[in-house]
Amino acid sequence: MDGQFPQDGSRHVIIVGGGASGVLAAAHLLRANPLLRISMIEKAQTLGCGIAYATENPDHLLNTRVHNMSAFPDDPGHFLRWLHDSAEAPAATPDCFASRAAYGRYLEGLLAAWGRDRLTCHRRECLRVEESRGCVRAHLDDGSAITGHLAILATGHAVPQHPPQGMRGAWDFGPPADLGAEVAIIGTGLSMVDHVVSLLGRGHRGRITCLSRRGLLPRAHAAGHALAIARDEIPLGAPVGRLLAWLRARIREAEAGGLDWRDVIDGLRPHVSAIWQGWDEDSRRRFLRHGAAWWEVHRHRMPPQSAAMIAEAEARGQLHVLKARFERLAGDGVHVLTPQGPLRLPADHVIDCRGIRRDPETDSAPVVLDLLATGQGRLDRLRLGLDTTAEAQLIARDGRVSRRLFAIGPCARGALWEITAIPDIRLQCARLAGLLDRLPQEALG
Repeated sequence: MDGQFPQDGSRHVIIVGGGASGVLAAAHLLRANPLLRISMIEKAQTLGCGIAYATENPDHLLNTRVHNMSAFPDDPGHFLRWLHDSAEAPAATPDCFASRAAYGRYLEGLLAAWGRDRLTCHRRECLRVEESRGCVRAHLDDGSAITGHLAILATGHAVPQHPPQGMRGAWDFGPPADLGAEVAIIGTGLSMVDHVVSLLGRGHRGRITCLSRRGLLPRAHAAGHALAIARDEIPLGAPVGRLLAWLRARIREAEAGGLDWRDVIDGLRPHVSAIWQGWDEDSRRRFLRHGAAWWEVHRHRMPPQSAAMIAEAEARGQLHVLKARFERLAGDGVHVLTPQGPLRLPADHVIDCRGIRRDPETDSAPVVLDLLATGQGRLDRLRLGLDTTAEAQLIARDGRVSRRLFAIGPCARGALWEITAIPDIRLQCARLAGLLDRLPQEALG
């Protein structure tokens, strides 16, 4: 069946990647298109987890409240009902922060409703996808190939296969053997928060130093509700400086009325892609260089429980946040450059948490690297990921827009920017399901 088209009139879509993006895409397609059949290719044994939800540490919490984590934007209570019905968290409320492990199980369970007649999972790695007349073929690491009408790349973040020598990777939570070890964490984002929470949870007593170029920590969540912001209020297309001035003024206005800056940021969230698309390339570069770090610590916030642990460790002098640029790791410690000059940090255990903006030309999945090498795909001009249209269609090196190859989620950030969190990915998947449902018959074979 996988070597040829089905004979029952159904349409066959291949999804490469079975993490959160791939599972959400499959769930939306199967839900919206009764004549679609899906083959999912994922080398891991567990679907839905990817790198974000593979943890089993109950202290690793979602950084978004339960009511915003439903797989389906038209059914906001779906995840909450699952938490109750599955007994994962029978006391969960819409405003609480569930564990990431529970969310991984929720995602995996999304696909349980469909049998093998509509969904087949291949526990292999996809090495190559090629588009030919009337079909696409996905070539797997065991030498087999799957033929379909369309392929959706959902390979997730570009993550280095191996951390720099002497360091732990951001998703390696193996602790130091000595509870009194000196720990250095390079990066101060949400991955750093997970590592600090893990260390403190197991009783680590040693000094923990976290460093980044700006020394910014994610802000904490607080009670509140997204402010209703109409699109015509936002100066779309305006230079970065003018838009940020508008945002600051909007926050001052909200705070004068008794609201919180978080309410404004959350109200702006549905419009972030429109803001990004309204900027030219120079404006996008300026934002990435000067504004992105500040935006991310306000937009991607810590759950209150994690924030409390971080604050307590800082207050007792165990945790230190340093504004510094990482230079190198040597036998005598971590060498950094601070605004005051060079500094050496003694360290027994070093963790690389420098975020998700890695080089997609070297750190991506093999199938993405092959698309770039063969010219079937290209990087966006800012090198954030695969270049796509706003409708997720892959753009080739020569500028040709594919009708059969799509890329969604973090592997294709350039078109939408904010496409790494579940509330954004689920919307993209819902739109893609609608797009495929509307494609003319000849595009589907």
